[in-house]
Amino acid sequence: AVLGWQCGAASGCYLAGTEIQGLIVLNYPDYNPQRWHGSLLAIALVLVALFINSVLARNLPHLEGILLILHVFGFVAIVVPLWALSPRSSAREVFTHFNDGGNWGSFFSATLIGILSPMVTLIGPDAAVHMAEEVRNASKTIPRIMLATMAFNGALGFVMLVTLCFCVGNLEEVLETKTGYPFIQIFYNATPQGATTMVSILAVCGQFAGVTAMATASRQLFSFARDKGVHPGWKIPLNAVYASGVFSVLLVSISFGSNIAFNQLTALSTIALISTYMLSVGSMTILRIQGRPLMKCHYSLGRYGLLINILSMLFLMLAFVLLCFPPARNPTLDGMNWSIVIYTGVLVLSWGYYLARARHKYLGPVKLVKRVE
Repeated sequence: AVLGWQCGAASGCYLAGTEIQGLIVLNYPDYNPQRWHGSLLAIALVLVALFINSVLARNLPHLEGILLILHVFGFVAIVVPLWALSPRSSAREVFTHFNDGGNWGSFFSATLIGILSPMVTLIGPDAAVHMAEEVRNASKTIPRIMLATMAFNGALGFVMLVTLCFCVGNLEEVLETKTGYPFIQIFYNATPQGATTMVSILAVCGQFAGVTAMATASRQLFSFARDKGVHPGWKIPLNAVYASGVFSVLLVSISFGSNIAFNQLTALSTIALISTYMLSVGSMTILRIQGRPLMKCHYSLGRYGLLINILSMLFLMLAFVLLCFPPARNPTLDGMNWSIVIYTGVLVLSWGYYLARARHKYLGPVKLVKRVE
């Protein structure tokens, strides 16, 4: 989980940075984009995320509230112009036409591999869990937040997906865009005057995704070394925040040499988080099957708990396997998905460290809760 969220913080800032670079390409035709330009922009945004998570940490809830407003109104500001101004495909073409871009030889296989990108949107609700010690009445509040997040963003995401499918226009032109992001070209084709504003909304949301991921990553890192880890004045794990910021900068720096290498490392975020979900859901499934009593809680799945856990495990296991596949059949070395190799290496090193040293010192979770009356 620590690995997943640390990579997530870097990828969120890198996404926002390269989107800004795409905006520059869009607005300045004479600009010659270089890979290191996007990397520098991403590092600058990592520093912004670090500043927000340290100096402005007390204002983070207010900033997140403002972002929620931008999220909702930004969704409307993007969807409405697309439906009103974009060239639209027919419903028959959208819902019955399939494209096997990876040459898998089967639309069923291509569809399964195609869920890799949407899978990214399904991870992350557990971010609230890692902030539990800073939330009042966490046992009631956090489950509601997680469910509301999935329901709300899932609905908005589905509407946006259908909208883009109808408004994509010339697929070849969109995929060959110089901006680096097909959705920027879709926005531009719909409204050249409004594309900059529409992309800017997404860039801000992407940046705050990096801010949230860094906050989560720092709390997880802090949980492994929480003794004297909280800054007495700021009441946050400041050292863990700084360490997460440095790690993000180092990770983004990989993109100076190769975008492929960076993308492979950040893909670890999804695989690592999926594996932690399997551990937690699998543990609950085993306890329910064995009929062992569960801890008392304010929120429970009730009689449907076991069924939900089993269905979740089946989906997570399928997703974990699919996340290890390359995007296309017979890939080259550059196009190969090396995430599982890196993930396995990190797992082996972690187990080696635990067996050699950590098991003699690690005592398990430690409660450090400030009671607020």
